[in-house]
Order: sequence, then C-alpha cells, then structure tokens
Amino acid sequence: MSGGDKLDFEIRPNPAPVSAADRAALLANPGFGRVFTDHMVTIRYADGKGWYDARVEARAPIPMDPAAAVLHYAQEIFEGLKAYRTADGGVTLFRPEANAARFVASARRLAMPELPPETFVESLRRLVEIDKDWVPEDEDASLYLRPFMFASEVFLGVRPANEYLYVVIASPAGAYFTGGVKPITVWVSPDYTRAAPGGTGAAKCGGNYAASLVAQAEAIEAGCDQVVFLDAVERRFVDELGGMNVFFVYDDNTLVTPPLTGTILPGITRDAILTLAAESGHQVAERPVSFADWQADAASGRLREVFACGTAAVITPIGGVRFPDGEFLIGGGEPGRSTMALRQQLGDIQRGRAEDRHGWVQRVL
Repeated sequence: MSGGDKLDFEIRPNPAPVSAADRAALLANPGFGRVFTDHMVTIRYADGKGWYDARVEARAPIPMDPAAAVLHYAQEIFEGLKAYRTADGGVTLFRPEANAARFVASARRLAMPELPPETFVESLRRLVEIDKDWVPEDEDASLYLRPFMFASEVFLGVRPANEYLYVVIASPAGAYFTGGVKPITVWVSPDYTRAAPGGTGAAKCGGNYAASLVAQAEAIEAGCDQVVFLDAVERRFVDELGGMNVFFVYDDNTLVTPPLTGTILPGITRDAILTLAAESGHQVAERPVSFADWQADAASGRLREVFACGTAAVITPIGGVRFPDGEFLIGGGEPGRSTMALRQQLGDIQRGRAEDRHGWVQRVL
C-alpha cells in the first residue's frame, strides 16, 4: 500500500485476555502509562512493497535484531491521543485526523514512509473496538492511544531505512499529574534548550523527549513538576514545556501562546484551545513571550493566568515559576477562571456532552 489503497486488517484475538475482575481492579487506579490493554495493532512497510500485513493481535514483546536501524540512528516517531467514554456508554476519539496529519509531517521530517491518514485512523478504531472494555468510565480517566513507527531494517549504514514497523498500543490512564487538577510549579531551564531552528522541534520524535530528560530531572530536583524551555537562539523567549504547550492569559482578556516557528510542537490541544478561546470572547494571539515579560507581568498583575496543555495533561494550571535566581507566583498560585472554563469546555466536547460544532469528535462505538 503506497497510496490510497485500503488495507485489510487481520484480527487475531488474544487467546488469554485479562479477566473482567482483574481488569476492573486495574481500571480503579490506572495511573499513567503503566497498565495496558489486551491487544495491539501492527503494520509493516518495505521499500518497493509499501504497507502490508496489517494486524490486530495480542499485545506482546516485539522481536528486534541488535542491528535494527532505530537502535543506532533513532528513526522513530509517535503520537498520543485519547478515547473517551460517553454518558450513554459509547466511545469517542478527539480529532484523530489531526494526529494522522501530524504523524505524516513527523515521518516526512525523519525521512520515513508516510502512513496514509485513513489507515492511521482505522488502526485506532480497530484497537478501540476490540479493547472497548478497557475504556474507563471515570470522569478524569480515558484510554490513551500510542501509535508509533520505527526503522526495523537490520542495517548499520547511515541512511533512511528500507523497512519499518508501525504499532498502536493502548493504556487506560488517570490524571497525568497526581492529586487531581491543581496548579503545578515549573522550572525555567537556564542551561538546556529543547530544539533549534531547522531541527526536529515540530516533529513528534523520541529524540526531542530524550533531550529534555536531563532538564526535567533538574526541574524535579528544584521541587518543580515540569521544565520550561527558552528559545535556543537568544535564550529569552518561552518555547514550550517538556511535553506541553503553554498559554498566557492577561487582564485585558487576551490569550497568548508562542508562535509555531518550527521549534515548537504544533499541539492538537493547543489548536483546539485557540479556537475555543476565540469563541468564548478572548482576544487570541500567537506571539513571542519573553521570560522577562512573564516575570514582570506576573508581578504587576497584568498576567492573570498561565496554563499548560497537551493530550496527556489536557489543560493544567501553572501556579508557580522557579529559576536559579528566584521564584514567583501567578494569580496567587490558584487555578484561574479562564483556565478551568476552557478545561471544562474541552472535556465536555471530548466526552460528547456539548455540541461539536467543528466536527472534532469521532464516534467509535
């Protein structure tokens, strides 16, 4: 499959799925990224053959040769999105076509084959359908879906691989940050940057996250929940957090987020918030925000709220900011009204409780 040809998925049900009782116990407190469903999707790719051998099968380890190209040159991309339980017992996906488009863009940047968007979305639907009982019913929980692709060719030459494996796994997830919705504290990294112009900042690839881990560890050591990166050129302007985009809400009802200049991941949640905020009466702007202005505007009271957003964390208020020379609070360190209103509005759309005027929600079951 190299164009719009439709792939047929072979269904191989897990012969030993988790029992209903054990599944219920796991869903009672799944945490994030530690509990997994019974099945996974796999699709293979080879130059000259295209995409082939699409399967829904029992989740299991992936055999890998020590010379697999991904282990040496990091040709790997991934996505993250969620399936939500609705009040009538159904299941929805939020903007999977946007994730499919970003997966294509990431593949292009990493010199990897482009999975057709319709195949990407269908792979998600197939996995959710067979593992529907794993979608939690709790308000703050969901089924996190992780599609990813890596270079599987056994070869040590430095060039784009000729063989790839695409996989989707699923993990029931509770709140990303423990303790429910409460303001987090962030650390502004003085030494590390996330991405530079011309790099892979706009692609969702593992290398970006690996490069952020030492700074995230520094943030934890400083008593913070997340790291904030400044731009790699001037070290003045806010880029994004370790795994989330960031928004600033001012006293004139303006909502600002850093622009997409190639160093920031174009978040699906970020894009939705820009639309919802404008519809809610905010003046919306994408413009640079310097750390100096962030600090000064928080001190003057002009800056009322700051929040982070992403698929895993949804919308999370930022209450405190620390850096080597000090720290400051935003809005008294409490969740802001606009932040919580946008969070509620987004959640209602995702779970089918509010009108979906933009066609963002896809019903799976």
